[in-house]
Amino acid sequence: MSLGEFDLIARYFTRPARRAALGVGDDCALLSLTPGMQLATSCDMLVEGRHFLPTVAPQHLAHKALAVNLSDLAACGAQPLAFTLALALPRADEVWLAAFSHGLFALADAHDCELVGGDTTQGPLNICIGVFGEVAPGQALLRSGAQADDDIYVSGALGDARLALEAFRGTVALAGDAVARVRVAMEQPQPRVALGVALRGVASSAIDLSDGLLGDLGQVMRRSGVGAAIDADAVPRSADLAGQPLAVQRECTLAGGDDYELLFTAPPSAADTVRTAAAKAQVAVTRIGRIQAAPGLHLQDANGQTLPQVYGSFDHFRT
Repeated sequence: MSLGEFDLIARYFTRPARRAALGVGDDCALLSLTPGMQLATSCDMLVEGRHFLPTVAPQHLAHKALAVNLSDLAACGAQPLAFTLALALPRADEVWLAAFSHGLFALADAHDCELVGGDTTQGPLNICIGVFGEVAPGQALLRSGAQADDDIYVSGALGDARLALEAFRGTVALAGDAVARVRVAMEQPQPRVALGVALRGVASSAIDLSDGLLGDLGQVMRRSGVGAAIDADAVPRSADLAGQPLAVQRECTLAGGDDYELLFTAPPSAADTVRTAAAKAQVAVTRIGRIQAAPGLHLQDANGQTLPQVYGSFDHFRT
């Protein structure tokens, strides 16, 4: 007997309720917030052939689908509470569903984030997750707070997800173990939730890096009404990427996308506090530039030489 929609939900996606007052199964979920806190919410969709390869393991796909949403909460400095899952499946494959739900709940449990509802249907593979978090009034990190002379930081290392994509495309050569490492960056990004929370009251602005460093920095510049100077060679990268030609390194780190690290700004006087926040979150952060009062981007190398601005940003309707 084939697996029906409601059996699918009950078997793979139903757990005892914690924050959801009604659990899963009613027309709406009711969430209990900490008194005085604001609700932060976001949603992202992953479409097969657009956002992921059909060969990706289902547990990794589930991880990424939730991770990219948790990354939005991280960029806001919000503590995760709950999420919803809308899932379109070509068929009800129980082996696939068991692996998918395992990967989904492994990351959800790591961030104490509860599945509270959603929808399932038959169709081309498509995953849409909505997340909910909470943050105290006035404590949310925004794209609009960068000030002239603020330092610009990024977390982690950038460019490995793009390097993995280029390896699959056959445009770069990587050894087998390197392919495995960069594939983890592409398929299992780690949302920097702890860092985002630690940066509340420290960072003046923040954004998560989904569409490429320069493109996402441009969002901060526009929302804040400022410019920026970036040292392209200061952007942190892995040893696997550092072994590539410089042109490939810069393309991957500056315009690669799919990193899901945090880019944030903070005044120079907060440098020690930034380091303390990073240590608390157990995430490396690197200063890569400074906010300028005059609009526009100045991109330079380690020697201070101006670089041509030939790096784009990912756009779903132009890529």
